[in-house]
Amino acid sequence: MKHTVKTIQKMRNENQPITMLTAYDFPTAKKINDAGIDMILVGDSCAMVVHGHPDTLTATMDMMLLHCGTVARACDRTMVVADMPFGSFQYGVEETMRNAARFVTEARVDAVKFEATHNHIAKTKAIVEMGIAVVGHVGLHPQAVGALGGLKVQGKDMDSARKVVSEALALQEAGVFAIIFEAVPAKLSAYVTKKLDIPTISIGGGPGCSGQLLVTPDVLGLYDNFTPSFAKQYQKFGAIMLDTFKQYKEEVISGEFPGEAHSYKMSDEVLEAIEKEFG
Repeated sequence: MKHTVKTIQKMRNENQPITMLTAYDFPTAKKINDAGIDMILVGDSCAMVVHGHPDTLTATMDMMLLHCGTVARACDRTMVVADMPFGSFQYGVEETMRNAARFVTEARVDAVKFEATHNHIAKTKAIVEMGIAVVGHVGLHPQAVGALGGLKVQGKDMDSARKVVSEALALQEAGVFAIIFEAVPAKLSAYVTKKLDIPTISIGGGPGCSGQLLVTPDVLGLYDNFTPSFAKQYQKFGAIMLDTFKQYKEEVISGEFPGEAHSYKMSDEVLEAIEKEFG
């Protein structure tokens, strides 16, 4: 059964941990779906881990729509959430609504997520009133890396902690069905989670949230440029891939590959006839 807003809320109400990973392509999304992961975020992190940019700011609507549609086609169980990129919701309510609608109509995702601060609560409410499911985001906002002066934990001091709490409460009031807590102290995330009636999902927010989110290339050991301290590497597929590619090169050079098992056959009679005809 496909996960919906109702099933995710039911998991939260019954204290069932919610699992969430990122995905950007069909094969990975299919494996995540088949593994029984509850939600996928098609994150603007694709700008970094797929396209090789230094941050998420270069993600565009066209880029995100392409990745979102690819992931959505792989999922018959997992709920797919589109990450609205920088510039897609900052300018006005109507443009934000149009861009959110594109994710639902063109990419066929189940929900959208954007890094809404107090300045964007009206936009959040407008999208919800359109009938689109929305995930909120508090704490570290990677799209605001310039203003923040880097990717830093948010909520350790009084001012930033107050901001996390007030934004989370405002987002719930605006109608989001879940909120992602990114790089927030565990104690603060647990406190806000108890105050809210909707699920909270941690990516560096500690164990007190309703669920957990990680970036899949971090989980698989595929991205070497930057790994946040909250990420856990479960496999080292990057090293396996490197060794595999080296072995392939060695076998091609030595003549071991391709062998008879990897080559198509034809009869000697046909070859002889071809040689006779063409010399």
